[in-house]
Amino acid sequence: MMKCLSRVRFRWLPVGLLPLAFVLPFGCHSGSGPKVKVEPDRPWFADVTDEVGLNVIHDSGPKGDYFMPQLTGGGAALLDFDNDGRLDIYLIQGGGPGSHSTNRLLHQNAAGKFEDVSAGSGVDIAGYGQGVAVGDVNNDGWPDILVTEFGEIRLFLNRHNGTFDNCTKEAGLDNPLWAISAAFLDYDRDGFLDLVVVNYVEYNAEKACSHRGIGRDFCGPSAFPGTISKLFRNLGPKAGADKSSVRYEDTTFTSGLATKAGPGLGVVCADFDGDGWPDIFIANDGAPNHLWMNQKNGTFVEEGVLRGIARNSMGQAEANMGVAIGDVDGQGDFEIFVTHLSEESHRLWKQSPRGHFQDQTGATGLGMPTSHSTGFGTLLADFDHNGAVDLVLVNGRVRRDSLVPAATVSEEFWVPYREPNQLYSNAGNSRFINRSNLEPALCGIPSVWRGVASGDVDGDGALDLLVTRLDGSVRLYRNVAPNRGHWLLVRAMDPLLERDAYGSEITVSVGETRWTRWLNPAYSYACSNDPRAHFGLGSANHVDSIRVLWPDGKKEMFSGRRTDQSIVLKKGEGQPATD
Repeated sequence: MMKCLSRVRFRWLPVGLLPLAFVLPFGCHSGSGPKVKVEPDRPWFADVTDEVGLNVIHDSGPKGDYFMPQLTGGGAALLDFDNDGRLDIYLIQGGGPGSHSTNRLLHQNAAGKFEDVSAGSGVDIAGYGQGVAVGDVNNDGWPDILVTEFGEIRLFLNRHNGTFDNCTKEAGLDNPLWAISAAFLDYDRDGFLDLVVVNYVEYNAEKACSHRGIGRDFCGPSAFPGTISKLFRNLGPKAGADKSSVRYEDTTFTSGLATKAGPGLGVVCADFDGDGWPDIFIANDGAPNHLWMNQKNGTFVEEGVLRGIARNSMGQAEANMGVAIGDVDGQGDFEIFVTHLSEESHRLWKQSPRGHFQDQTGATGLGMPTSHSTGFGTLLADFDHNGAVDLVLVNGRVRRDSLVPAATVSEEFWVPYREPNQLYSNAGNSRFINRSNLEPALCGIPSVWRGVASGDVDGDGALDLLVTRLDGSVRLYRNVAPNRGHWLLVRAMDPLLERDAYGSEITVSVGETRWTRWLNPAYSYACSNDPRAHFGLGSANHVDSIRVLWPDGKKEMFSGRRTDQSIVLKKGEGQPATD
């Protein structure tokens, strides 16, 4: 017999979002089906931006000429640049090379406040900034910073004293294209972090675009040819040179990535087929996605179509932008979620079997027309610690809303592009419930949002959110979800390399239940996240074991322990595992 919630409350979302009354039927269940826990009507996130002293306004440059790189910036990173155990913040500006608005580095002190330490840091640069990637490229135990820009990329080595050196030229990195997202990965498994840079289009600023019923507006990607993404292999320090130095070799052509161009925006690197080698997924804007499969010999083959993740279930290529990775259904394999335009549907691809994907958006409740938005940054993470990953996406149009008059002054230029953000809770049965109307801080303010990064900023074990927007103040949202379950934060390190083991797969077991996370901070959109693996564990106050599949293919089992703590697992300190 079908049982349903006895009370229905009609709470209406901002324009474009789903009314809660439409999703309450997901709370119905049959006697044999999974029961859905009804969440309290209390927010999961509170805006603590002012409380922590975070005072940064994004600058996209002069308004009115529809310079397209202004539309795509807003990257951010959560990183511990001084190794004091607290997450710091790095923010990207887009005002241009001559702008007074430089990228900002903010240090979190012991009181949880953020201090601007940009001046003299070496990373307080100006440019047409887009995104950021973080990784220890020289294996010295300190995170380095890669900035993507329109026209170049820049690599900054951490000098262990709060300053960074620009080593781009010395490292052999050259990318005179429109770089959006980037990720570090060890694609040849030699212990040094390589780099993939996702490039967008061959932009010509002299081309003017207009849209029917709107007039002059930003161009879309179809107005320009796509460009190739670039791959750089880390060669390590030169013999006899300073061990902290780094050298890269451009392997874009020899690896095969040059064989297919695309208007790339988002990226995620993970082992898609289970062979132990990292692959590269690139979300292309208005074109089929690319899935570059690692051939274990320094080359890649593009198999997006073959593996079912290039197009949607109707065989159409859409405006693919931000990328999230997570195990939505608890089966141990990751799903891929990609944001799209408001005229389209955001897409969730599920694995079945391993390495092959199916568009399951409709089955998850994410494809309803009233859920549409123009999404950029996105995350799959367990915010309420019930054991199932939830979904957040931040929104902002790329074409003016035809119902909103064009702004005539610079301060109001972005008004017709504003949209509110969205948050969905995982009902535990591969279906998502839109709870955006319960989140006034995170989802109640329309703006031109772009990047979202997650991490345990305040050290309480729950994931907080750092969100950026064009020409607006960056916002920090503290996780205040009521009745959160237990949790575990896992940092996986290789002592010989002195750094986080990007590419590791970490599985936590409690009885017959297992949770898996894939360690690499480069996902969402143009952002770098907390490099630790986060697990929500529901009622479990103790885990039985933790299994780590290391990037070089070795497997280790670590003993059980209590939950609600942050731990460090070091390669070589566990027991060899065979499963």
